[in-house]
Amino acid sequence: MQDIRRSGQFVLPGEKLGVIEEFVSSDGTYVEAGSIFSRIVGRVLMDLINKKVSVHPLAQGSPVPRAGSIVTGSITSVQDMIATLRMFKIETKYLSGFFSGLIHISDASFRYIDSMFDVCRMGDLARAKVISDKNGAYHLTLKGQNLGVLYAFCSSCGHTLAKKRADMVCENCGNIERRKTVIDYGKSEI
Repeated sequence: MQDIRRSGQFVLPGEKLGVIEEFVSSDGTYVEAGSIFSRIVGRVLMDLINKKVSVHPLAQGSPVPRAGSIVTGSITSVQDMIATLRMFKIETKYLSGFFSGLIHISDASFRYIDSMFDVCRMGDLARAKVISDKNGAYHLTLKGQNLGVLYAFCSSCGHTLAKKRADMVCENCGNIERRKTVIDYGKSEI
């Protein structure tokens, strides 16, 4: 391994770029035991006049769910105690990869729920908040007025359900179902 890098070289996280006696650590770098290392994948930029070393990122920040992020996705499976949401949007940015999160019944609503089937069904579009992203597993919550099902579809005929007070009614076949919906149900842009 080379001890000192040159400007323009491709580097990976953890690669040594120089020492603090010669350079000041800048964007995309960190200092450990007197040495400067790359924090990201990118190209080294050595500012010899100001004695700064930085790494210019090659990838311009693909969005990744983090704790506190509001995500939008499609419900891919529902069981009595848990549902899975396949995320396709974080805040206002669309994802290019695959991320799935779990919604436990205790994180579905502030009120008591008998079953996750009263909260959402497979195929529904929902908005949730990431409450934990430890170990690569995303745990989501639907607790909150602005969190829940954005668009629901009839389990019998697949038609979009209309919100009628506490129930969801299919105007095509008359089927009545329950969901935990957002305040702006049916009006949100996906």
